[in-house]
Amino acid sequence: MDDHTSSAAAASVLAGLAFVYVIVIVALIAFTVWVYWRIFAKAGYNGALSLLNFIPGVGPLICVLILAFGRWPIEDQLAAYQGARPMPPPPGPPPPPPGSSVMPT
Repeated sequence: MDDHTSSAAAASVLAGLAFVYVIVIVALIAFTVWVYWRIFAKAGYNGALSLLNFIPGVGPLICVLILAFGRWPIEDQLAAYQGARPMPPPPGPPPPPPGSSVMPT
C-alpha cells in the first residue's frame, strides 16, 4: 500500500510539473508571435507573417530571414515620399568677410 501511495504521489507531482511546463511553453510561443507581429507591422509587412512561428523547427528562422534579407515595404514608401519632395540643394560656401581680400584695394 505504501508503494502504491508513493508512486501515485510521484505521478501527481510529475503531472503538475508537465502542466506548468506546457503553460510556460504556450505563453512563450504566444509572446513570440505577438512580438514578431509588431515587428512585421512596423516593417510594413502583414503582421500575419508572424504565424510562421508555428511551423516547428524552421518557423522562427523563416521570420528572421524575411526580416533580414527582404526589402521592407516601409522602405519603398519612404523612398516614394522622399522622391515626391525633393531635397533642397546643399548650401554653398559662405562669402568671405569684408576686408579679408588678398587683393590690394
